[in-house]
Amino acid sequence: MLRTMIEHGYTVSGMSCGHCAQSVTEELTGLPGVTEVDVDVATGRVVVRAETALAEDDVRGAVEEAGFTYEGTASLVS
Repeated sequence: MLRTMIEHGYTVSGMSCGHCAQSVTEELTGLPGVTEVDVDVATGRVVVRAETALAEDDVRGAVEEAGFTYEGTASLVS
């Protein structure tokens, strides 16, 4: 059975290194349904792939728990 993945794009500020990206990834991966997280420290863009829609408050909480600032949703178009 194939699962449909939903991609969510977000902007996060305050990240400056690989450890920052790892912290955000670990927190977001802990959310129910999240299967993959890609973080671009240079742009602050975070793409989350999940099996379900994610509540914005949950994403904000995970980002803030990692020690960074959630700026909002971001376009997935490059």
